[in-house]
Amino acid sequence: MKYPSRYFLVSILAVCLTHKAGAAELSYPAIVLDDVQHVLTAPARWETGDWSKAEWVSLAVLGTALLIDRPLRDEMRRFSGTDPFIKQVERFGAEYAPVVLGGFYLAGVATDDKNAVAVAQDGLSASLIASGLITPAIKLVVGRSRPRDNAGIANFKPFSEPNASFPSGHTTEAFALAAVIANHYNENWVGYSAYSVAGLVGLARIYHHAHFASDVVLGAIIGTLVGKSVVAHNTALRSNKLVLLPDVSQGLIGIHLSGRF
Repeated sequence: MKYPSRYFLVSILAVCLTHKAGAAELSYPAIVLDDVQHVLTAPARWETGDWSKAEWVSLAVLGTALLIDRPLRDEMRRFSGTDPFIKQVERFGAEYAPVVLGGFYLAGVATDDKNAVAVAQDGLSASLIASGLITPAIKLVVGRSRPRDNAGIANFKPFSEPNASFPSGHTTEAFALAAVIANHYNENWVGYSAYSVAGLVGLARIYHHAHFASDVVLGAIIGTLVGKSVVAHNTALRSNKLVLLPDVSQGLIGIHLSGRF
């Protein structure tokens, strides 16, 4: 059975969300563009504490690479990598992700649940930023070989590896979605469930010899941070506040004032 392309599903979802956002007098494409600008320029607003956290993240990824990558890779080689459950879970970092977001959107529209619609909107935005921009850029720059290539844990070919391993795109996608869901619902079981599924996606990528442990760790960090940042930022856009959003149209680049009263 063939599954629809993730990008095809994302395109359909984007059209639906744009229509819904327009109905609420907030331009969803403008919000997404604002989210991109907000996330990508975040380091320029970091303070000392934020840079300290970034250093700890770097140490965590490096420590994982040095201490865990090789032994975990060797352990996973003992398995065939064909477990059907793991194969299905892995898809939550790919084609199942837009299906989940579409489910939140449809449920939100059907029940007039604005929070569910917001999950779909923020989830799509976080996905586009984390697994559509940040992770692919790092993959291109680092160019790390995959475990299945049998080239070692430190084989890097910057700007020449088309299917690079570092970081894990599936894991980035899964954790971005988990972070969005967890931060829109305060129930502990929702967060535990969402992050557990995301963690299984990362484990599945290691199990299938597609990634090292450090690839998964960094993907999880990127997805989580972007998801949290997008939800926090867009909460202000949905509140009773005036905000400035970028406005890009044919022959015009500027800003517009938006708010809800």
